[in-house]
Amino acid sequence: MKQRAYALDALRGYAIITMVLSATVAFGILPGWMYHAQVPPPNHIFNPDLPGLTWVDLVFPFFLFAMGAAFPFSMGKRIERGENQIHLVWDAVKRGLQLTFFAIFIQHFYPYVISAPQDARSWGLALLSFALLFPMFMRIPLKMPAWMHTCIKLLAYVLAFVLMVTVKYAQGRTWSLDFSNIIILLLANMAVFGSIVYIFTKQNRWARIAVLICLMAIFLSAGTEGSWAQAVFDFTPFPWMYQFTYLKYLFIVVPGSIAGEYLMEWMKRREKEEATAPVEGDRMLSIFFLVLTIGIILLNLYFLYCRLLLANLIVTGFLLALGCFLLKKAKSNYQKLWKNLFYAGSYLLILGLCFESYEGGIKKDPSTYSYYFVTSGLAFMALLAFNILCDFYGYVRSTKFLVMSGQNPMIAYVAADLFIMPVASLMGITPLLSYFSVNPWLGFLRGVIITALAVLVTMFFTRIKWFWRT
Repeated sequence: MKQRAYALDALRGYAIITMVLSATVAFGILPGWMYHAQVPPPNHIFNPDLPGLTWVDLVFPFFLFAMGAAFPFSMGKRIERGENQIHLVWDAVKRGLQLTFFAIFIQHFYPYVISAPQDARSWGLALLSFALLFPMFMRIPLKMPAWMHTCIKLLAYVLAFVLMVTVKYAQGRTWSLDFSNIIILLLANMAVFGSIVYIFTKQNRWARIAVLICLMAIFLSAGTEGSWAQAVFDFTPFPWMYQFTYLKYLFIVVPGSIAGEYLMEWMKRREKEEATAPVEGDRMLSIFFLVLTIGIILLNLYFLYCRLLLANLIVTGFLLALGCFLLKKAKSNYQKLWKNLFYAGSYLLILGLCFESYEGGIKKDPSTYSYYFVTSGLAFMALLAFNILCDFYGYVRSTKFLVMSGQNPMIAYVAADLFIMPVASLMGITPLLSYFSVNPWLGFLRGVIITALAVLVTMFFTRIKWFWRT
């Protein structure tokens, strides 16, 4: 328990699992809050003027937040050891390039992209692409020289590229750098730019926040014709890989990096303590804040979706004030962590609610400042709740499906589309899924079954330590 903050793995796992679930439930028959707020049923036509927030709108920002929270663990220790900053930046760029290739490759090998209607060829190619991703993103668990590992990895990339450019796609489509998975492409950009911001501001959180203020200024000024801000906003040497507008998600990643530092500080204090048993009062507070943080998340989802904005501000403000008061005199190591997380989350949540009416209300796409700050604040609350469950009470066994999925998120993201569904189709099972479109309960059960299978696949590879890494 001393070696790892399981709360961060659980938050990442929750984000990736719900991301898969939201994409696999039946469309058109569930209530509107079961989908993105801006693509309501039954037709799911995107409406950019429709404000609101659902649980589906939280999954991507929660994952971004977890990515930022991992920076102190993945790079912080290397910086403390004195590693060259330029070397760290280069590693971040390489990671971004790998994720970009991953985004392009998987998008080309979804079965519905290869053929319409889907057939054995498309399912077989999807399975082949899934197998190729292993030598590309994991270290072969065999004893061999380092150069041989590199050669195998490079060969896998070459084979993947050749396969991608030679396959015939549905509806006359040809392979293209512009055709990529936007979720992974955004993560690739955040892996690069979020890492760079952290590398050069590790010792100064205020400098990190100052970067966000400057970024906001550029976004707000970019609409001025002929301004240098507009020139910066429009400039892109590789439009298929980078656009300045992608940097808006730093408003979620950077707060995540601060949360990661809070976790790191808590872990260092825990290592120094002779006794790690909770002090008197921790257990009572833990139960209260577990209920409080989950309640704040659910209440904000309900009020923002139903557009009860004043009620939301009043209720949320009261609950946050109560929580801040109870943590004012934090004594134990856990209480100090909860105080840091809760205070930061409270500020961001209130800031987001103050921005709510700006840009026509909170929206995921085009994303608004209210969206960045509200989701970041709620992510702090979720991380606090998972810390209580996974680290304070040690419910590792019951949350193992979250933790193990969070430790292997790349496999979890593609398992359903590139493995579960192709296998089910080749076995003749997928036609049975039509029976799940009869009513909302069965439509939700459809997503649960597919997601559960994807989680089991991910847990299997995590258990045998086959991790996809960039």
